[in-house]
Amino acid sequence: MSAVDLKGQVAVVTGASLGIGEATAVALARAGASVIVNYRSHREQAEKVVKECEAAGGQAVAVAGDVAEQAAVENLVAEAVKNFGKLTIAVSNAAFSDREVFYQADMAGFKRTVDVTMWGAFYLMRAATQQMIKQGESSPGVPGGGSIVLVSSPHAFIPAPRAMAYNMSKAAVEHMARTAAIEVAEHRIRINVIQPGWTDTPGERKFASEDTLQTAGAKIPLGRLGTPAEMAEGILFLADPKNTYLTGAALLIDGGISLPWWANRGSAAPG
Repeated sequence: MSAVDLKGQVAVVTGASLGIGEATAVALARAGASVIVNYRSHREQAEKVVKECEAAGGQAVAVAGDVAEQAAVENLVAEAVKNFGKLTIAVSNAAFSDREVFYQADMAGFKRTVDVTMWGAFYLMRAATQQMIKQGESSPGVPGGGSIVLVSSPHAFIPAPRAMAYNMSKAAVEHMARTAAIEVAEHRIRINVIQPGWTDTPGERKFASEDTLQTAGAKIPLGRLGTPAEMAEGILFLADPKNTYLTGAALLIDGGISLPWWANRGSAAPG
């Protein structure tokens, strides 16, 4: 397989200051893309990611914005056009999650989870699609289209307890991605989702200690947590303009965590 070549491509990555978003921004830059590095509160880290992108051979600009706000997301797309002339790749990675049983959940945290994780993905998909269609209409005869990747999760189909807001948000992300893929196919815009499993990111420290993460990771069929770099490679694959026949798909990269529990290390099957 040839290496991914994204020279001339322009990408927006939300939640790009840490974890999977950071790794994705750097991977896109390394492949030759120019990148808008979105962040909400981690300004210094976002500026560090910009330097990493530049060191990898690409161009990058850090842009603040809360993806729960539609205007802020639309500004990310505008900044891509302002700085780099167009938008061809959009990666919705930003997410938020509070973990409580639903009947005791703090509703502010519950709604924030939905606003960031579901609505943030929708806002980016909508704004990116509008820009990609505009580009195609303004340049007749020039190949248009683009690629949109929404970061989902096995939470979309596994009802993990204490995570209802996150579960339902990710399930919604997947259904709207498939619906959108049908609606924009005529414009040669591809929309796909990636489903990262349990990944070793700073965000996981909100819910678990280092010891807990390592112990739990060892129980995953492949014996460890995933890495942001592994998830970024999956996103790069979905975004690659060479994959012109790939849309409405879901790429699961989870180390086997969503397999039936009896598949884990030779345990007996039930029944």
